[in-house]
Amino acid sequence: MPELPEVETVRRGLQPAMEGSKILKAEARRKDLRFPFQKDFIARLEGQTITGLGRRAKYLMADLNSGDVLLMHLGMSGSFRVLKQEGAATPGQFHHPRSDDRAHDHVVFHMSSGAAVVFNDPRRFGYMKIIARKAIEDEPLLKRLGPEPLGNEFDATILARSCHNKKTSLKAALLDQRVVAGLGNIYVCEVLFRSHLSPRRLAATLATKKAEPTDHAKRVVDAIHSVLNQAIKAGGSSISDHRLTNGDLGYFQHSFQVYDREGETCRTSGCEGIVRRFTQNGRSTFWCPKCQK
Repeated sequence: MPELPEVETVRRGLQPAMEGSKILKAEARRKDLRFPFQKDFIARLEGQTITGLGRRAKYLMADLNSGDVLLMHLGMSGSFRVLKQEGAATPGQFHHPRSDDRAHDHVVFHMSSGAAVVFNDPRRFGYMKIIARKAIEDEPLLKRLGPEPLGNEFDATILARSCHNKKTSLKAALLDQRVVAGLGNIYVCEVLFRSHLSPRRLAATLATKKAEPTDHAKRVVDAIHSVLNQAIKAGGSSISDHRLTNGDLGYFQHSFQVYDREGETCRTSGCEGIVRRFTQNGRSTFWCPKCQK
């Protein structure tokens, strides 16, 4: 599943082709992806100008001049390809290559910019939905999302309040989209490693009894900012099926300090511990038991 850096990288890759351009023609080549397309899906898109292309957590959001918003989720294997006269590009750099099978090209936007933007999704776990902007706050897919981790409102105080009295592990709390939006397994492992905190630690230890942030909370927030900004700059992690819109595979995976490094010597200076892996809430957790406490 793509995480925040992957989606943000895709957004930036699509922006030149879509933002400020009119959708001259839209194609939905099947009746559904993960969910059925709305009956008026095409009608609400054609002739509309995309006034802004944003992101909320792991969702892409295209604002239309009609007052609607096109909500898009990549799912597990979805990718966008930008076709121009000079060739194709696929925004998002990731670890396992995206599909090149045109049989899985399910949605196409023909833009006044001269580009055709193609959504390809072999597994069909992605989805698209059109929502009225005025109803966006009540949209079930969005209403329970926590703060954006790179937003101005997210800090150690906010994180501590969310984790106060939580009985779950710290890793589980950071994966909870109600606590902070957009983080996934890969980046949470990296954040905890760089914070020198155990994934098994209770989330409540980020807050005092008065729900004020501890030093641990400050370290976690600093690590979140550092890891996500580094990943976005590098073009996403590319651990699964994701690419940049230019088709290149990503390279942030080469900067992983702990993820997928089971059995390797810990990269923390002076530690010399060994990276271990265990299953936590159904997902692989990579950590160094020696320096993550």
